[in-house]
Amino acid sequence: MTGTAPLALALAAQLAVAAPGADAWRRAELGGVRGLTVGPIENGYHPDVGYGSAAYGRAVREARAMGATWVAITPFGRVADLSGTGVDLTFEAAFEDNRRAVARAIEMAHAEGLHVMVVPHLWVESGGWRALMNPSSARAWARWAESYGRFARTWATVAEESHAEMFSAGAELRSWVTTSHAPSFAGVLRDVRRVYHGLVTYSANWDDVEQTTILGDLDVIGINGFYPLADEEGASEEKLLEGARAIREKVHALAELWHKPVLFTEAGYTTRPDPAVRPWEWPDTMKDVKVDERAQAAAYRALLAPLLDEPDFVGFFVWRVYADPDDTSQEAPWGFSPRGKQAEVVVRDAFAARWACDPWWRRGWGERSRKYPN
Repeated sequence: MTGTAPLALALAAQLAVAAPGADAWRRAELGGVRGLTVGPIENGYHPDVGYGSAAYGRAVREARAMGATWVAITPFGRVADLSGTGVDLTFEAAFEDNRRAVARAIEMAHAEGLHVMVVPHLWVESGGWRALMNPSSARAWARWAESYGRFARTWATVAEESHAEMFSAGAELRSWVTTSHAPSFAGVLRDVRRVYHGLVTYSANWDDVEQTTILGDLDVIGINGFYPLADEEGASEEKLLEGARAIREKVHALAELWHKPVLFTEAGYTTRPDPAVRPWEWPDTMKDVKVDERAQAAAYRALLAPLLDEPDFVGFFVWRVYADPDDTSQEAPWGFSPRGKQAEVVVRDAFAARWACDPWWRRGWGERSRKYPN
């Protein structure tokens, strides 16, 4: 622990610089987010290979070797269904075990020189999508907001105690943040900031971020960026690039509207033909799929080429690898992981490139930052 103390102090000082505000990202001076999401292993079934384990240590070393500067950690809470009766902090293992494991995982990432974003997710037991949570009445919505708020504050406290540099207060909560119920989520954000003093974001879905009304309460606009790059199968790489240029325009317009930079809190493609047509489709629902590494790599290459030249785009987190890099049971071969595939080479090249948002490279950063006033 003594060897990590200077690093912890430096991180604490950096977080102090990143006080909330329209220019919080610029003041943090963290550069572009070259990120990799490291998913948990369901440690109830796979003990000793989840967050904080020796296996996870290999995963973060691999991330650093790829050129990543950040990892995202995704602890889960459990809800029974979409009625919003409340969040159970226990997921697979006892909560206190998971809490210690996540804290250890953050510490291990820092020891490798990586920054960390903590992104609590909801697991819906009934199989529904968390974006469609639908409490039955105003009173039920209030109970849901209270329960979810406890869940978010709990993990925000872990992020604070472990000096994680960024915290996403939610992921894909469309029915909440795009509707008249959004003020109660703004309350969740205020409560999170009372216990956590790093950068705060929220992971909007790509197709509802423009209707999300709490973006003004964030330091960075987060998007789970599974935008389609083409409408039809068999699209050429030029057609995919055309789609990516349209996404860049959306990112720029959003940043200009809210005077905040944009981060893709998730982005990725499955390893199958035409993954850029419907990139959100979950690999577990597919059968007899042809593995197509070239198509996955082409989709990554097309998406990133225009975005990395956009000063308002501050990076992305690849979706995703797992805490045990040797465990192939977590997803099918046609899944999202780029590990050991042609897409990994594309990601490595992107991580190694110079980005328009990098303050250590782009001249005039101080001039550009005037668009994010105090």
